[in-house]
Amino acid sequence: MGNDPLLSGHITWIVVLIVLIKVIVAFIALMISVLLAIWIERKVISDMQNRIGPNRAGPFGLLQSLADGIKLFFKEDLIPERSDKFIFKLAPYLSVIPAFITFTLVPVGGIVHIFGHTTELQVADPPIGILLLLAMSSISVYGVMLAGWSSGSKYPLIGSVRASAQMISYEAAMGLSIASVVLLTGSLSTRDMVTQQLGTFLGFIPHWNIIRLGVIPFIVFIIAITAEVNRPPFDLVEAEQELVGGFHTEYSSIRFALFYLAEYMNTITMSAIMVTMFFGGPDGPDPQFLHWLWPIAWFIVKTAIFFFIYVWFRAALPRLRYDQLMDLGWKVLIPVMLVWLLVVAAMRVSRPLGFAMVGLGIIGGLLLYRAIAVGRDRSTARELARPSRAEIEPPQDRREDHGDS
Repeated sequence: MGNDPLLSGHITWIVVLIVLIKVIVAFIALMISVLLAIWIERKVISDMQNRIGPNRAGPFGLLQSLADGIKLFFKEDLIPERSDKFIFKLAPYLSVIPAFITFTLVPVGGIVHIFGHTTELQVADPPIGILLLLAMSSISVYGVMLAGWSSGSKYPLIGSVRASAQMISYEAAMGLSIASVVLLTGSLSTRDMVTQQLGTFLGFIPHWNIIRLGVIPFIVFIIAITAEVNRPPFDLVEAEQELVGGFHTEYSSIRFALFYLAEYMNTITMSAIMVTMFFGGPDGPDPQFLHWLWPIAWFIVKTAIFFFIYVWFRAALPRLRYDQLMDLGWKVLIPVMLVWLLVVAAMRVSRPLGFAMVGLGIIGGLLLYRAIAVGRDRSTARELARPSRAEIEPPQDRREDHGDS
């Protein structure tokens, strides 16, 4: 049942009521966060591009996201004639539901007292929390894949095939970065990960995992999770110039809105997961009043910073080619994280062994880079040595073009 003190004793109807309240509050908070996140993204990108952005619906355009959602809800819901109708209707929910379940694993605050019971500001704290996160990430792949396959059209199918290859590839790097956190923490519980990061080094340096593990796992995780949630510059699954709109081309009305909602829910949720695993979660300075409020405030501030980084990526970075995307995942992130995982394990055993692993990793990385460079140079040389079509085909008689004259 987890480490929540609410569930450690006898389960009464008040305990069930508190759990239901936490679920409803988490869902409402996540939905409001999505509406604000869409508005913030549109405002920030418009400011970076010297535009105004939404400014009509509500003060400063705050109600624009709500207006767009109402419009999508009342639009006509079209189902392609050649589609698999059951799978076509099911696919959006396979993207939305895992995003919300993942958010329930995030500790957003400390311990509070409700109706005479003590509970954590977290919907669920299962002992296998991180494994549940990986499971939900895998299920969301099915939502995208089945959406493209069931549409009965070629362009969504191409987008879904890209999505499955991309998400599975980067899930390996993401899993290795999470494994380094689990190895250091010694637990799969997200609450235990936050607890292990309490305190400071030398009285002022936070005891966060980004410092204890080195920056490498965090960098690998943020790159991998950006590709996992199909955010720019890794949004190849919905590249408009090639695929019209990607895997959701045939979707309209509320079903399209569910995919749109899932993207932003995943972005907010993964920002919260990064805060939980690497930046102490709700941990922060306590001004010694309103003790229950400050952890929530620090958690919101940290999550908002990471969401801004996602918006910054979208506004500043160009989209990668698909071969560059796969090369980054398989040839860079996975080897780097494999070596760093060995370094973390060696450091847990012995510091000299850990530094020896760092040296071996650098040497192995240089050899791997050299091998890839030699292979690329040989491939380029073969391409240049191959005769062109103009050299193979004989020149045509010019009189055929200009007549007998």
